[in-house]
Order: sequence, then C-alpha cells, then structure tokens
Amino acid sequence: MKTIKRFALLVLLAMMTPVSTVWAHGGVSVEIDSCRIPVGDNWVHFTAYTPGLTGDAEYCNTIPQAGRTNLVFDYEGRRLRNMTVEFEITKEPEGKVVYHQDAAKHPTGSVNAVVDFTNQPAGKYLAHVTLINGEERTDAHLPFTVGASGPSGSDSLKMALMILGILVGAYFFAPGVREKVDGIIKGGSKDTAA
Repeated sequence: MKTIKRFALLVLLAMMTPVSTVWAHGGVSVEIDSCRIPVGDNWVHFTAYTPGLTGDAEYCNTIPQAGRTNLVFDYEGRRLRNMTVEFEITKEPEGKVVYHQDAAKHPTGSVNAVVDFTNQPAGKYLAHVTLINGEERTDAHLPFTVGASGPSGSDSLKMALMILGILVGAYFFAPGVREKVDGIIKGGSKDTAA
C-alpha cells in the first residue's frame, strides 16, 4: 500500500504543477506552437493582450473579451528585420479590414499594434502577415476569435487536471472516502459510522 500511496502522491503533485510552467503559449511546445505564423522560411510569433480587461494575460487563438487589445508580432530570428513586412487584421468571413499597418522594415524585430475590438462584432478574425520582396508577396495567416464565450481549451484542461488531482488525493489520503468508493465499487456502500 505504501508504494501505491507514493505513486499516487507523485501523480497528484504532477497534476498540481501549474500547466503554464509545463506548456508555454496555450499548451503547445515551441515546435507546434499555434501562435507561430510561418512566413515563407521565416516565423512570426503572435500574442494579444487586453490590459484594461485581463491585465497581463496572454492570448493567441482566443481573445475572450472584446476591448482595446495590444497585438504583438515578434520576429523569430533576424532575417525579417531587414525585410519589408505588412500587417493586417480582418473580420471573417467578410474579409473586412479592421486594422492595417503599411509595409515597413522593423529593425527591432517586434511590431506592436493597438486594435479596439469594442465596436467590432464577436467572432472570427485573421491576422495577416505579408513579406514583401520586390514584386513578390508571401502572405500568411493566423485565425483567432474575439469575444468568444466560455473557457479556452487550456483553461478547461487546467480545471480538469485540478479536479482529477483533488479526487485522486481524496481517494488515497482520506480513508473514509476510499472506504466509501471501494464499497460503491463492490456493489454497496459501506457505512463508516459505527
């Protein structure tokens, strides 16, 4: 029984480890980070902040509330810093432009835009990143939603892991709970009150 308790304690501790420390950017590793936009042979990382609504919380595919939003496009690597890049946000499926930043070079490797979604409808949007090299244009997109109701997928996962951790902990470390569960599994509940 000691081995089972030790194993249960390790599982419980693993489940209680904050998911944000295990999985960066919404639960994905850097190789398959859904906040990365491939632009030709280059990569741009997209992050959204709504400081007036949610402080410094980072978003990517789902911005939960419509409001003044800081959009940050960070170049991965130095190649894009010497290239001309254009940014645009469109409401989908209409394709209505809600933000446009003219093509320019960004030697810092980071582009900040402020978009106020307060008067925009909730729903689907696209972040467009266009690399311009003479007459050649390489366009890439990242879909995201604004004003979506309900928790994000990573929030749901965190909640499920927390509940599972509490249940595992209660079963292995609260004898009364374990006896009741074992009694139910065996076909009848045990009355622990004598």
